[in-house]
Amino acid sequence: MATSLLLLLDDIATVLDDVSILTKLAAKKTAGVLGDDLALNAQQVSGVKAERELPVVWAVCKGSFINKAILVPAALAIGTWLPWLVTPLLMIGGAFLCFEGCEKLAHKFLHKEEHAAEVSKHERAVADPGVDVVAVEKDKIKGAVRTDFILSAEIIAITLGTVQGQSFVTQLSVLVGIALVMTVGVYGLVAGIVKLDDAGLYLSWREDAGSRAFGRGILAAAPWLMKGLSIAGTAAMFLVGGGILVHGVPALGHAVEAWALDAGSLVGGLGSMGANAGVGIVAGAIVLAVVELVKKALKKR
Repeated sequence: MATSLLLLLDDIATVLDDVSILTKLAAKKTAGVLGDDLALNAQQVSGVKAERELPVVWAVCKGSFINKAILVPAALAIGTWLPWLVTPLLMIGGAFLCFEGCEKLAHKFLHKEEHAAEVSKHERAVADPGVDVVAVEKDKIKGAVRTDFILSAEIIAITLGTVQGQSFVTQLSVLVGIALVMTVGVYGLVAGIVKLDDAGLYLSWREDAGSRAFGRGILAAAPWLMKGLSIAGTAAMFLVGGGILVHGVPALGHAVEAWALDAGSLVGGLGSMGANAGVGIVAGAIVLAVVELVKKALKKR
């Protein structure tokens, strides 16, 4: 009996060790999507009145938990009964990430007037006392939850690819762990980011000069942080999406890995990232061109 108990404990320890290692690996692979998720959600909830920022973040966070509650069982079902579908889903998700990155760049640089008009319209709506603030918030929350669903699906798909071939218990543990950590981590950071200006304003009113200077520094840095997150999020789309596409084509993936090993850790690492980004940009541009052509064809009809 004692031997059986020791064997059981050893099995549990082995499973927990596998879960820990795979969770760390999945977290590393999904870090790029996490950065994109953080940047996009921080932008989605920006522009809300200060006293409503945290309630809006919490509402989006609850929507994210619901998204994960749908996606995790779906991923487990695919991993159990349709394992061959994992790689195609990853490739579709990677291509979509690259498309989103190109679409963001095209919208910002090729449609500057439309982009500025949208921002101005939103700012007027928030400032206008006659506007239904609740309706504006609901629209922002719905948009943020839709964005979260897409990015959450990508995170879950990447994690599923990481745990493919493992036992059901290990897959379940890693998927649930990643879902919880990513959701709490992203929306905890989003809540902190959107309240940075309030913290800076509070400190800038303090009596001691050091606090006031620190507060003014936060106020000055907050807009740059948002811009930095936006740039990092866009770059992550190409790096993560391109990386998925590269590794989804075995010959290309092995060729890039072999070159990176020969080139050395620093040059090889940078070269590998460059290859992923290059593939991501090209793939995103192709998908964007196809989507635009389809839109034009549908409009003519």
